[in-house]
Amino acid sequence: MPVAMSEISSTGAARSPDAADRATPHLVRAPYPRRAVPTVIVIGDRMEAGDAPADLPCGPVADNDAGGIMPDARDRLVVEGGYLERLPLALVKAGIVDRAEIWHHRTGRGDARIATASPLLVRRTFRASGPAAPIASDAMLAHLAEHGAPDILIVFGLGVDAAILDACAGSVLIYNSIDAPALRIPDALAQRFDLILTGAQWQSDVVAARAPGVATLILPVGPEFAAIDQFRPLGTDKPYDLIYVAAAQPYKRHDILFDALAQLPRSVRALCVFGYGEMAEMLRDRAAADGLSVDFIGPPGVPFDAVNRLMNSARIGVVCGIDDGAPAILTEYMLAGLPVLANEALSCGLQFVLPETGAVASADGFAQGIVDLLARADTLHPRDAVLARWTWPHSVRRIAGAVAAARAKKRRAD
Repeated sequence: MPVAMSEISSTGAARSPDAADRATPHLVRAPYPRRAVPTVIVIGDRMEAGDAPADLPCGPVADNDAGGIMPDARDRLVVEGGYLERLPLALVKAGIVDRAEIWHHRTGRGDARIATASPLLVRRTFRASGPAAPIASDAMLAHLAEHGAPDILIVFGLGVDAAILDACAGSVLIYNSIDAPALRIPDALAQRFDLILTGAQWQSDVVAARAPGVATLILPVGPEFAAIDQFRPLGTDKPYDLIYVAAAQPYKRHDILFDALAQLPRSVRALCVFGYGEMAEMLRDRAAADGLSVDFIGPPGVPFDAVNRLMNSARIGVVCGIDDGAPAILTEYMLAGLPVLANEALSCGLQFVLPETGAVASADGFAQGIVDLLARADTLHPRDAVLARWTWPHSVRRIAGAVAAARAKKRRAD
């Protein structure tokens, strides 16, 4: 449990008030007071290399750190972007909070505020205090001490150290691994959270065993909180039979796709789009060596509107991974009008593959799965299924109920 109202050092160790005040002026009693403006902060586990840009200081920002929301700002807000943006923006749009921030760590000196398209969303990077996960950051603690804790703190992936959670102990604390393992943090840290989002029932079962008493909600943030019009049908020609939008990394299992294509006529054309990944050249070489009809784009990645155009150039989308969190691309394909063929062994996300949205197949049966889904692709309407179930208005109602329950539980415990 958090060390309530103790003096917390940046390493998470309790110190005497006098020693703490002498050593580090920014230390204040934990938990820190909450901000005047209701805010959600999302802390990702990305580690940016190098020093912060000199022209973007991380200090007070009038459009985010102070003052209430402008009357028409919420009406004009569009929930879009990647999964990191869509969840907090949905909370703002729904009126659960007024501001959203996304935080990352960096290896170099200095902290930075990074401009975004929305005045209601700010990105910040803070220098990490060390390379080990869960990640500690004196700079992050100092910022929380100066500006206050958020109403809701969402932590993804490898997590943050105990000092950050102690500083925000009065906030609703939410965790999601955004990966196949249900928890990527120590059990003792998992116990500090009020709510853990999972991607499948088996992940919730793991959380119940390792962090008993912590509430769970099956709400994978990638395919849930889908942006309504960011991906959409364009009515353009479809020169490709299938598309795979995935990092060029081993866990995305491009080998399953290539093995399947090797069994099919070379008239079956595929497009692979890589945002990043170290295997891009190797995959290009393999496709060429096997004589497969595959075109490649990236890395680097392309903007969302370009991804939408590329998806519209294919008849179906595929997801080949096994040890993968529920990929956001599942519902992104569907919103663009593409039925999805997914690996039946996918760890999380199979709940999105319904008879009206696509099909599943084994690795050995992936070639036949492609043939079968292509045969009925034109009869399916996957976008309608997503709009009825998984766009952000549906998802935010579910998380709003869980946040309200967590707040009520915290009040009863006080």
